[in-house]
Amino acid sequence: MEKDKEAEKLSFPEDQIAVEEKLTEAEIRFERWRKTAGLFLGPAIFLLLFSLPFSSLSPQAHRLLAILGLVIIFWVTEPVPIPVTALLGAVFCVIFGVGSDKEVLAPFAHPIVFLFIGSFIIAEAMKVHGLDRRFAYFILSVRWVGNSSYRILFAIGLISACLSMWISNTATTAMLFPIALGILRALDEIERRINFKRLGTGMMLLVAYAGSVGGIATPVGTPPNLIGIGMIDRLVGKKISFFEWMSFALPITLIMFGVLFLLVVILHPPEKRKLSGIREYIKERKDKLGRWRRGERNALVAFSLAVTLWILPGLFALLGKGFVPHRSFFKSHLPEAVAALLAASFLFILPTDWKKREFTLSWRQAAKIDWGTIILFGGGLTLGSLMFSTKLADAIGATLMSITGASSQWGITFLAIFLGILMSETTSNTASANMVVPVMIAIAGASGVNAIPPALGACLGASFGFMLPVSTPPNAIVYSSGKIPITKMIKTGIFFDLSGLILIWVALRILCPLLGLM
Repeated sequence: MEKDKEAEKLSFPEDQIAVEEKLTEAEIRFERWRKTAGLFLGPAIFLLLFSLPFSSLSPQAHRLLAILGLVIIFWVTEPVPIPVTALLGAVFCVIFGVGSDKEVLAPFAHPIVFLFIGSFIIAEAMKVHGLDRRFAYFILSVRWVGNSSYRILFAIGLISACLSMWISNTATTAMLFPIALGILRALDEIERRINFKRLGTGMMLLVAYAGSVGGIATPVGTPPNLIGIGMIDRLVGKKISFFEWMSFALPITLIMFGVLFLLVVILHPPEKRKLSGIREYIKERKDKLGRWRRGERNALVAFSLAVTLWILPGLFALLGKGFVPHRSFFKSHLPEAVAALLAASFLFILPTDWKKREFTLSWRQAAKIDWGTIILFGGGLTLGSLMFSTKLADAIGATLMSITGASSQWGITFLAIFLGILMSETTSNTASANMVVPVMIAIAGASGVNAIPPALGACLGASFGFMLPVSTPPNAIVYSSGKIPITKMIKTGIFFDLSGLILIWVALRILCPLLGLM
């Protein structure tokens, strides 16, 4: 209880703004219609696909196709929660004989699932003790930021991108959302004659979009990354380490963030370049955090331990042959999932008050992590594996190839990125990656080209989805502020989606051969 009270002290009255999606009556009616339609359309699609003859498919592949039809409709329309749909898909695969219970349920215990669990627990500790908030105010108070509206926008976006490298983009946006609103409210009080409409729109979009972009940089930044890594490992036989992922994803993130910032300030230029009183406001917020608490220091220790263990094998590889034994030791005895669980375990050992036997994190706090995403990830791995074992992915890939004509290495990669972005506009980025990555691996295999660039393109593209409030939770959070007209979000989202499509394709074409990923 004491630790919960300590965490409560970290928030301020003006920061306690409810993050609720403000929908119009028309939007509420559409959402109700969408879910109701999906509830009936899903079973109808299942029955239709189940009853139609598919002579080119095996019986197991035919039944899996019907199940996938139901799952995809439910993922897009959400008549039931998306993780529940993932569980239903797995259950139906056993019921209809697509696979045995051991085969179907094994991916839910894949090591990458435990990497998720460990990293989520560390992120929860950072949130509970306010380490993420301290980091945000530290950057905003840097002298270079000052009172410049452009630099404040840049700093807000940079904070969002950096935090989402390690914690979910939804948690990052939820944390920065009230901070950004507080800044805008302070401006309204200081500059009463100016309506900061464009600045408000740009700041909200940067908070959400930069969070999604930053998640690309590390394997644990967003679920599609680990989905891509897991499926490449299981279906292609290539293990991509934490360091290898960052070696190509971090440069992509940096370039994308630069493009995002320029796009926002061009489409939504601030009304005033110099903002009076903001430096003082940020300093006041930072001072209210007070001195570093033990919980913050402990959370930083656990986080630093995890990151160090994640990147050490890659550093040893760079140092040359003399360090090969060290790299082998870490890969065999401290793989990334084990490193995450080890670091997370320290949170339950490092005390905040030894006399009261209070520790950095309680299980009640740790249990608040996003279990839905973990279940969805396991379900996606299951469906992806079954698509390959039943040859259904090969059939879908052949159909897409005949429709699009894509057959070259980089033509297939371009198609993968496009499909990842397109799917993420209508359903969650995790569900998008689950659907697109295995199909693109199958297309690459059928075409005789390396499957890694298309698989990476699909999972990176799945992190895009910027046109609509329903595309990603961060979009919905900032849209609830009322400061983003839907037309502005669509316009900015279209431009950024197209920019991402080109940037990801060019970056993969340059970096994959350069880094030996193909």
